[in-house]
Amino acid sequence: MAIKTYKPTTPTLRYKSVLVREQVTTDKPYKPLLVSKNSTGGRNGDGRITTRFRGGGHKRKYRLVDFKQDKFNIVGVVETIEYDPNRTANIALVKYADGEKRYVLATANLAVGQKIVTGENAEPVEGNRILLRNVPLGYEICNLEMKAGKGGQIAKSAGSFAKVVAKDGKYVQVKLPSSEIRNFPDTVYATIGQVSNIEHSNEVMGSAGRVRWKGRRPHNRGVSMNPVDHPMGGGEGKHAGGLPKSPWGQKAKGLKTRKGKSMSDKYIVSRRKK
Repeated sequence: MAIKTYKPTTPTLRYKSVLVREQVTTDKPYKPLLVSKNSTGGRNGDGRITTRFRGGGHKRKYRLVDFKQDKFNIVGVVETIEYDPNRTANIALVKYADGEKRYVLATANLAVGQKIVTGENAEPVEGNRILLRNVPLGYEICNLEMKAGKGGQIAKSAGSFAKVVAKDGKYVQVKLPSSEIRNFPDTVYATIGQVSNIEHSNEVMGSAGRVRWKGRRPHNRGVSMNPVDHPMGGGEGKHAGGLPKSPWGQKAKGLKTRKGKSMSDKYIVSRRKK
């Protein structure tokens, strides 16, 4: 997938770049798999802002993506590859042999007409979903489960992938996108390949308006606020504002906030932070 740039005829176009979606084959989604999605504007049920700097943005419908892909040993054919406004990766519409259609995450080299299958003994080729214990060492995988039958939770964003590095009894060691190496049960499923839309991280918005289309409002610093609005506010001129912290006083640099993960920690072989 290529990146398109523009001649700098305006200040915005000097930096703006867009993705040339060569993999996408249609701009019309499959209506039975669409559901309405309301924008919260960052507010909870009481109308209070719980996530700042959200609001506006273009209307969009949610695509029901099948992260489990639990139609075992039924061959599916890729009908279309589509843009999804709710995620960074592309999605693929798959028609199975029994006539059912489902959306799945598209891998980087998935193409229209390609056959994919989920199964314990499926071949380890791109797009197929197989048991982790049957993935050869060194293979790239995505949409990886953490618990058998729960559905993919790991490596689902554009261009991400994990890699099988070792096998030890009932566990498989996987190197995650964060570079952490972690044990997974060998009974979970994973999709072979890297998630599509690899060039997503190289795209430059270029203008404030384009960011607003995505529902993101202007973000201002705590030190630029008044003391009533932020602990770091106030002062004459560009005052540092003391220790970095959140509007509610939570320290932002160096405070360890990870709690209740003792059951998860035992599966970590090598942390991302040495």
